[in-house]
Amino acid sequence: MSLKNAQPKKAAKPLTPAQQEREEKRKAKEKLAKKKANVKAARERQKAETAAADERRLQNPMASCGWPTQDEDGLTMPPFPADAMRLGFPVKVMGRPDLKSNDTRGWRLNPHLRVSLGYMCETFEYLRQHSIRMYRMSSDLAPYHTHPDMPQFHNMVEESRADLEHVGKLAKAQGLRLSFHPSQYIVLNSDNETLTRKSIADLESQATMLDYMELPPEAIMVIHVGGAYGNRKAGCDNWVKTWSRLSERVQRRLVLENDDIRFSAADVLSIHERTGVKCVWDYQHHWCMNPEDLPLVDTLARCLKTWPEGVRPKMHFSCARTEMREIKRKNKKTGLIETVLQPPIWTGHADYNNPFETLTFLRSIQHLETDIMLESKAKDLSLIRLRNDIARFAPELAPRYGIKLGQPIEDVEEIVEKGDMGEAEAA
Repeated sequence: MSLKNAQPKKAAKPLTPAQQEREEKRKAKEKLAKKKANVKAARERQKAETAAADERRLQNPMASCGWPTQDEDGLTMPPFPADAMRLGFPVKVMGRPDLKSNDTRGWRLNPHLRVSLGYMCETFEYLRQHSIRMYRMSSDLAPYHTHPDMPQFHNMVEESRADLEHVGKLAKAQGLRLSFHPSQYIVLNSDNETLTRKSIADLESQATMLDYMELPPEAIMVIHVGGAYGNRKAGCDNWVKTWSRLSERVQRRLVLENDDIRFSAADVLSIHERTGVKCVWDYQHHWCMNPEDLPLVDTLARCLKTWPEGVRPKMHFSCARTEMREIKRKNKKTGLIETVLQPPIWTGHADYNNPFETLTFLRSIQHLETDIMLESKAKDLSLIRLRNDIARFAPELAPRYGIKLGQPIEDVEEIVEKGDMGEAEAA
């Protein structure tokens, strides 16, 4: 066709406003569908990779328990100052959500202590990275070990003796203080003989693990008195009676803690006087349950004196949660589920410790020697934040807690962000 006869292209007819709106909605819908498909594909891929990683762990549970780089003294971290007090946290690592504290598989999948130990070695690495020197292990480290109806798990601790010894050496090489806090189902003052026997068996299991790890006397098991059953004195008397049934191994490792609703510090100190059991003092529990009106610092000092010479005591610390609680309940008139706001319960633990309350207390106990287990809900993140608060608001306390001034401060938000990335990489 010659250029002369070529017909010019007609300009596209402009869309009407209604057509433009429909086109924009179509494109937005396509974009959203594509995004959802990508997210779904990523989740499926992550799920498959996580399953593959878990399978590799199960095939060689102790693969992550190799020796890190050691110095000439066999240490994997610089030695912690002997006169400094350690800060610790319990069980779950909030800065690395992908880290597991124990083998949580159901009994049909044959969970095992060796798998839990492998997970714990991964946690040890995180503790080294952040110079944390005290950690509470999961009380479910050996799943179903004492379950009376599952004998297939009863030899688990003996089967893992060499692995326990190895993990204990790793802990000692990084100057790590370990402990257990058996669950609330461990009750030594119950009138139910079956429950008492089960409780003693659980304590024997955890004490055996601590011994097989060859940990020093500071590695302890902390429990509460148990049920008051309407009579605190009788509850204390029953606990004392059970004490004589405990093995030397359990008595050596066992420590009794005041709680927040039943047994006060005065109660646990009275039990100490009759048995010799060591006492752990809990700051928040003392505020909540102290009918004898015992002073804070003096009572802490009395509990610290229950520990033998040469063994560093420990205490528990947390601040009360102050946020309003959101409670879901059924409306009696409409029958619908609604969310209502309720005031806080002072036995609840805050996510992070109030720095001003905490530092005021820490200044008041400078004459006492005790490691401190932080029981705030943010766990490791709360510990790291408290170290920053000490450096900023109370630098005179920094040497006491092994905090070096003038060094870059760890950013908790950055740790969380890296933790999320680590979770994706682990998957």
